[in-house]
Amino acid sequence: MANPLVKCNVANCTFWGEGNKCQADSILVEIDSHANRDYNMEAGTEPYEASEHKDAADTIKETCCHTFQPKE
Repeated sequence: MANPLVKCNVANCTFWGEGNKCQADSILVEIDSHANRDYNMEAGTEPYEASEHKDAADTIKETCCHTFQPKE
């Protein structure tokens, strides 16, 4: 299975690449109510280690992920 293409419009991010392509090794998508949490994003550490939890969103409006589609 090929890695998905992740588009990003935040050009001042370290992982932003030409053509608005995200160059990060992993991506973290959160629900809006957790948007201001501070996850460890430093190089050399386990990415997003503090983010191992599960939440649910009912609509795209509850996430910052425009690709979000609720599971059936």
